[in-house]
Amino acid sequence: MLSAQSPSHRVYRWQFDRSIRHLEQDALRMGALVEDSCLLAFKGLFERNLEAARKIDRQDKEIDHFYRQIEMRCIDLIASASPVERDLRMLSAFMQLVRDLERIGDYAENLGEIAVKLFPYPQPPHMDRLQLMFNRCRAMLALSLAALSGLDAHMGKEIKRKDDAVDRDYHELYGLLARQSLPEGSPEPYMLMVLAIHHLERIADHATNIGQRVAYIVTGVR
Repeated sequence: MLSAQSPSHRVYRWQFDRSIRHLEQDALRMGALVEDSCLLAFKGLFERNLEAARKIDRQDKEIDHFYRQIEMRCIDLIASASPVERDLRMLSAFMQLVRDLERIGDYAENLGEIAVKLFPYPQPPHMDRLQLMFNRCRAMLALSLAALSGLDAHMGKEIKRKDDAVDRDYHELYGLLARQSLPEGSPEPYMLMVLAIHHLERIADHATNIGQRVAYIVTGVR
């Protein structure tokens, strides 16, 4: 075992810390792409911007590439660097939080597909409520990335409180849609709305997970 004061340990520590900084930077770059995918889905749903909605698929491939790259680098560090407990905690949390980001990207892609499918129909009811819910989710994602950027445990824990509002949105919108009288014609828009609130609720859950993982990195407490 290397002495904490030995030159070899100091070199190891410098190299490991540099690798962690690169992981953080790549996770934030990945997060910026995920945020942009959510923005494109938002434009598709509420501005009826088909071009924006169709961009998400191409961007999702970049997100997946970042996810695989970060995961493999974490695995390599765990295998080759014999990290101490705090470092191991950080690497395992990074692997989990980039998985959360990847899933948010997938849900943004699903929302873009919903926007494309809704486009031929008149605007369904309760889109204003859906937009409010979407804005809450985007704010949660932004907060989770800010917590990651600053390794801010307090900010990470705050996200859970915001998730309660999204859960309320989900239940209220689901109730409104369930009681909605279906007009003549296809029920597809209402089915797509139900799917949309499900995807948004899951985005909020994954943003909450990221915040909790940041808090775990800093404090070691789950």
